[in-house]
Amino acid sequence: MSVGPGAYCGAMSSTPPSGAPPAAPSGTAADAATEARPQLGTPVDGVDVLGSLSPSRAADFRSCPLMFRFRTIDRLPEQPSPEAVRGTVVHQVLEDLFDLPAPERTPERALEMVPGAWDAVLTREPELAAVFEDGSAASWQDACRGALRTYFELEDPRRLEPAERELYVEALLDSRLLLRGFLDRLDEAPDGALRIVDYKTGRAPSPGFEARALFQLRFYALVLWRTRGVVPRELRLIYLGDGQTVSWSPDVEDLLATERLVEAVWRAIEHGHRTGEWLPQPGFACRWCSFRDLCPEYGGTPPPLPARPAAG
Repeated sequence: MSVGPGAYCGAMSSTPPSGAPPAAPSGTAADAATEARPQLGTPVDGVDVLGSLSPSRAADFRSCPLMFRFRTIDRLPEQPSPEAVRGTVVHQVLEDLFDLPAPERTPERALEMVPGAWDAVLTREPELAAVFEDGSAASWQDACRGALRTYFELEDPRRLEPAERELYVEALLDSRLLLRGFLDRLDEAPDGALRIVDYKTGRAPSPGFEARALFQLRFYALVLWRTRGVVPRELRLIYLGDGQTVSWSPDVEDLLATERLVEAVWRAIEHGHRTGEWLPQPGFACRWCSFRDLCPEYGGTPPPLPARPAAG
């Protein structure tokens, strides 16, 4: 299902409808780094939480348990790619764009914002400057502008007033597993219908792989349903690499299935912690993996496991 961009505007309502699922216990579990961001969540003070899981970490584990281990447990450094940094800068521009009055949200203004967004990203993460030591920064900024031009072919931001941007959300499931993360944009229609939007600077998945791409948004839809009692009407992925969109209209059964899936992922992660078994799962994505030199599938040897940290 697709809903026109003009249908979504205004601020979020905080009153759940009748028939909403029971709210999770009260408190807050946001990390210190997230406290300055807009938040919609359920506090967990006084609750014995099993652990926390974000959609990116869950996706890492589903893709390759060994990669999950290297990123989340060993916390091995990764050299960011120009493509990943482009995604960060484009997201920054698209977030800042909606701070402008609606008539000023033009393609020309967005393109002018790229250097400032890059400066803001560098202020937060100065180590990213090393990505462009080869002098490729100028052509890379052109690629950022290309992604933004594509955005304007798909949406007119002058007709949109997102309810939230870069929103931190969290929900505590009945199993005491805490789900948390940031969603790019939340739109709300006058009738209260919600749309979760995520920007991707890459290309849309091939036919048959949409479900995997939508997992992150289904995760967020589950969190919103558990906190607000509202099933989002639409989940939308906007691919700026090839100008395509992927949309899905979830229902309660979808979200219950997603809840079962994330709890199964958590149980598998806990099994890995207990046994120390983090098996590689070779596949197409291995060619871009930062940890190939340490992977047994490619003749590498993982380092000894560190003491167990909190996952999520």
